[in-house]
Amino acid sequence: MAQDEAVIGCTGELLLGTRGSEGPGEILVRVRGGSETFLAWSETPLPTGATVLVVESRGLREVDVIEWVDPLDALDGLAVDAG
Repeated sequence: MAQDEAVIGCTGELLLGTRGSEGPGEILVRVRGGSETFLAWSETPLPTGATVLVVESRGLREVDVIEWVDPLDALDGLAVDAG
């Protein structure tokens, strides 16, 4: 099964939370000039609405994801706290 290299490194939102080893969720990813959905697998359960990073493609519209916090958003929070 061919990997979908274009989706690796993209972030997206979970439309349906993942269940860790119990099963996948569903992610909406902005890729190729549009939005596409994929089955999303993660090591630990992640809730619906979580922002995730695609770290691997399993082929056939399935990806591995991890929870993602944009580092720029974290820096903005530090600047507000320091101000």
